[in-house]
Amino acid sequence: MTTLKATLQKKIDDKTPKMIEMRRYLHQHPELSFEEEKTSQFIVDFYKGKDCDVKTNVGGYGVVVTIDSGKPGKTIALRADFDALPITEETGLEFASKNPGCMHACGHDAHTSYMLTLADTLLEIKDQLVGKVVILHQPAEETPPGGAIAMIKDGCLEGVDNVLGVHLWSPIDTGDIHYCLGATMAGRSSFKVKFKGKGGHGAVPHEANDTIVAASHFVVAAQTIVSRRVSPFEMATLTIGNFDGRGSFNVIKDSVFIEGDVRSMDPSTRELVAKEFKSILDGIAAMFRIEYELFYEHDYPVLMSDEALTSSVIHSIETAGIENLNEISLAQANPASEDFAYYSEVVPSSYIFVGAKPASGEFFPHHHPKFDINEDAMGIAAKAIGTATLDYLLG
Repeated sequence: MTTLKATLQKKIDDKTPKMIEMRRYLHQHPELSFEEEKTSQFIVDFYKGKDCDVKTNVGGYGVVVTIDSGKPGKTIALRADFDALPITEETGLEFASKNPGCMHACGHDAHTSYMLTLADTLLEIKDQLVGKVVILHQPAEETPPGGAIAMIKDGCLEGVDNVLGVHLWSPIDTGDIHYCLGATMAGRSSFKVKFKGKGGHGAVPHEANDTIVAASHFVVAAQTIVSRRVSPFEMATLTIGNFDGRGSFNVIKDSVFIEGDVRSMDPSTRELVAKEFKSILDGIAAMFRIEYELFYEHDYPVLMSDEALTSSVIHSIETAGIENLNEISLAQANPASEDFAYYSEVVPSSYIFVGAKPASGEFFPHHHPKFDINEDAMGIAAKAIGTATLDYLLG
């Protein structure tokens, strides 16, 4: 086993120039969620002539690749997403996006490149494996309902025992890995509210039902859901990101629109916030004699990392002797959301964060127009998940 792990890591090192080349090509040619036709074809083309089964158009532009050793054993799935974001790139990189208003600002180009490299390596040592490895190349992670749920409906997890996932994470030092046991990333809900009142002239406000005042009271009152209804031992956030009350300076508007999101680490907290949200809206409507239209939707659930599986994965990585791997740390759950959570609802899964902070030490957060990664992180991710896969199948 030790020799096979060393072989896998050496092969990944040998493929690093090609891995970087692929990442930079994909970075130059990003595609938005549900529009990733050319990226999907790039992935399919990579596997042409290779000894594996390739299924296309899985849940949209998804690609499912099965590496079958031909010997009985367990089946593990490895997932990488490949969509980009509606952001205009400001990195100044030589390989910056060529698609105006579209950018790989979350590292999915690197996820795809490391996974292609790892899959190619596993194919080369397939005769020494048992069981199967299923590669899930997933579109549309960034935009609800997401690509994972559609791929699952199309059968991507049939016969799969467990799923592993990685996110390259720019705030974490390159060479470090963070993991969680249990809740790993937040569940998310989104809302839109249109407040409908009676407009009027600013000179006679008593003749109107002012939606700006009503909506403003709601913005403040809604924050008490987290501070006064959610237990201080539970995590929740409620953010109002848009308040559209634009109008004339002396006219009382008859309607106002707000929207935002809610995040939590527990399904019961998610339901509590939704219930209190509606209760406060009802109170505001009665107080100011207005009406409202509400859209409130739960999208990505809480991402749960199975404790036993994750502990096994981390032990594999810790003992693999991976070059340039420094520190592996148990971390707090991440308040961002990820549709990998849908896989974890179906089969026990594990999701880890591989540090990708640029060598300069300066980093920009994910979804920022100047976001970038340290490309060394791709090799660390490929080796970490690769050696964990070997232990999973052969251990």
